[in-house]
Amino acid sequence: MSEWSDEVALLPIRRASPAGLEKLSAAQGLGLNAKELLRLRTYYREEGREPTDVELAGVAQSWSEHCSYKSSRPFLRKAFSTLRPRPKVLGTGDAGVLRFEEGYAYAIRIESHNHPSAVEPYGGAATGIGGILRDVLAVGGKPIALSDPLFFGPLDRGPESLPPGVKSPRYLAEGVIAGIRDYGNRVGVPTVSGCVYFDPAYIVNPLVNVGCVGFLPRRRLTPNRAKAVGDRLILVGGLTGRDGIGGVAFASKELTDRSESESRGAVQLGNPIMKEPLIHACLESYDRGLVRGQKDLGGGGLATASGELVHAGGFGLRIELSLVPRREEGLRPWEVWISESQERMILDVAPRDVEELLTIFRRHDVPATDIGEVTEGPFETLLWHGALAARLRVGFRVDPPVIRRPTRLRRRRVVRSPDLSGEAPGRLFEELVLAPDSLSREPVLRVYDHEVQGRTVIKPLHGRVTSPSHGDAMVVQPRPSSLRGLGITTSAQPWACSEDPEAGGVLVVEEAARNLYAVGARPDAFTNCLNFGNPEDPHVLADFDYVTRGLARGARALGFAVPSGNVSFYNGGLGAEIPPTPVLLATGIVDDIGRAVTSDLKEAGNLLYLVGRSVPELGGSLLARRRGRSGLPVPRPDPAGLRRLGESLLSAGRRGLLRSVHDLSDGGLAVTLAEMAFGGGFGWDVDLAKVGVETPGLALAAEGRSRFVVEVREEDAARFERALAPSRRVVLGRVREGDATLRWSEKGGAVIPLGPLYDRWRTGLGIP
Repeated sequence: MSEWSDEVALLPIRRASPAGLEKLSAAQGLGLNAKELLRLRTYYREEGREPTDVELAGVAQSWSEHCSYKSSRPFLRKAFSTLRPRPKVLGTGDAGVLRFEEGYAYAIRIESHNHPSAVEPYGGAATGIGGILRDVLAVGGKPIALSDPLFFGPLDRGPESLPPGVKSPRYLAEGVIAGIRDYGNRVGVPTVSGCVYFDPAYIVNPLVNVGCVGFLPRRRLTPNRAKAVGDRLILVGGLTGRDGIGGVAFASKELTDRSESESRGAVQLGNPIMKEPLIHACLESYDRGLVRGQKDLGGGGLATASGELVHAGGFGLRIELSLVPRREEGLRPWEVWISESQERMILDVAPRDVEELLTIFRRHDVPATDIGEVTEGPFETLLWHGALAARLRVGFRVDPPVIRRPTRLRRRRVVRSPDLSGEAPGRLFEELVLAPDSLSREPVLRVYDHEVQGRTVIKPLHGRVTSPSHGDAMVVQPRPSSLRGLGITTSAQPWACSEDPEAGGVLVVEEAARNLYAVGARPDAFTNCLNFGNPEDPHVLADFDYVTRGLARGARALGFAVPSGNVSFYNGGLGAEIPPTPVLLATGIVDDIGRAVTSDLKEAGNLLYLVGRSVPELGGSLLARRRGRSGLPVPRPDPAGLRRLGESLLSAGRRGLLRSVHDLSDGGLAVTLAEMAFGGGFGWDVDLAKVGVETPGLALAAEGRSRFVVEVREEDAARFERALAPSRRVVLGRVREGDATLRWSEKGGAVIPLGPLYDRWRTGLGIP
């Protein structure tokens, strides 16, 4: 065995006391708890030596919450293990892979880049996009669509009202949107889905989630594990620097007023100009059968990716760290090992194929270097200029034990719903439509290229070019020679989850399913990003437990596969805590893109149906947030009923009976009717008494249960009504030219001048 390198430091832990171990952990930035430090001490006592700084740096990455899911794994197993494996799931690695049609598959993945975006919003968001693209690439998928669910504090909060060290929500929002715009547009992948919400709960810790959908021939599906002893480990892509060092440790603790100064170096530097040829070179190598397994270098850098790659195959590794191409001089071995510099992949290649693979990467002008080999297990051996820098059991490092933390249910008070009988329908309608969470997202969507690659059939904005409005989901056509489409949508219900975590979890899944049904897609799969606070708080972990139960319950009832997901803990700080915020990137299958439906009204004289049962609960609603009302009961979920209703809508759509469809979600009937009118350039005459609740205000503001507004030609009404049970649909009114009218039976109503309202709605957001 080689002698130990003079350029690695030995750190004394074998004789250290518990207090000494904690002092060492703090000095080295390991972020390990007392039990983990004792486990480390025991390991090295058995080895009969002290650890090197390279070894401890690698352990700290792999044992971080961000990489290991050590607090969440027991809850994820309990919730999702009851979902039987579905034949349509082909892979569950760096991204979930599902059947699409004969010979083809698609991949989905969503993750968070919250902490980096709070410190450096442009770079944090951009590298979030870069990382999610690599996750899809790592299973053989060509990225074809991006999603960006975003949560910020209110835009009108100025510096004087913010805690020390916290950036203004407007600065964060503008920087994040610019980062997503520049990276996604330059790499040539359309951003087609997402959401933007504003709430005081996200002032300290904004949420920047990023999702990606990929497409691939099934023969290209490649595992995230090494294949055989003797295979070469080829590092491809960008050069390695000091950016992103300690990124996963940063993501595994709460933000403080010192995060800006202490952790800016943990934010990676993205390079979309390198990413685009990297994607092409990898895909060409996959198609030629030159790659036997691969991982992307994300959180934890080379340490995490290479360790997980070989451990999944039951192997070890030998890597010469000095061969890693570096963009700057003076990097220490431990820095090379854990740097999270972007645009990098590690490929497992048979020795006979190395030269052909390197030739492909040279032709694309992408660095590619043979840095090591797959060995018999169980050790990983790291060298620095031929001398030892690290040697420890791979499984010990990359597969730490779970932490079984305690849970404690919160005491949640339940109060009666407010009396809305005194609300003037016209004023309430305007309040809901012009709320910040309802305003047109067109200014954001217009800076993203959602047309690149030419696959987008149903676009993010529906309706006329002169007055576009919001839709429910987007539809892409993965293959030009096939009419089969893929619906893509994003859903989140943090306020419902805050009121009732399990019911809220189901409601998030219901929202995703409604969005897909609305465009003519049958729900197929979702991937989730679970954004929560500090897992060391038993209340937070209890919320996590019940939200995941709700997600699994909704998935089971609605037929969703759940092939991948992400957990983001420690979102909060400075005494603030985010609400439970599970975010879904969901997909559905559209059998014929020619039958896909949009949300904009199509023709005066058509009938407007309210489909689905209405309930009066306001818990988690936009109105409740506007009025500062918490403790209200949330609508009781009914995922099985939604599935039956959705299938009826799909059947009606196949027969060409649906002119437009829009689901009822945030802002209730008021926002739904407004968006349909805005997009089509028509008004409507609606009788709110037909909704089936006590008052006009409740009819406009209530958001439960799973309901849709559907536009149908009068000549198709009889056939449409036969397709749905009488208890599940009622005629609300008609599409008309000009302004909109709200009535309450024969007791008068309100006229809504849609033109001026649309102008205020379209321009009110004020970003980017």
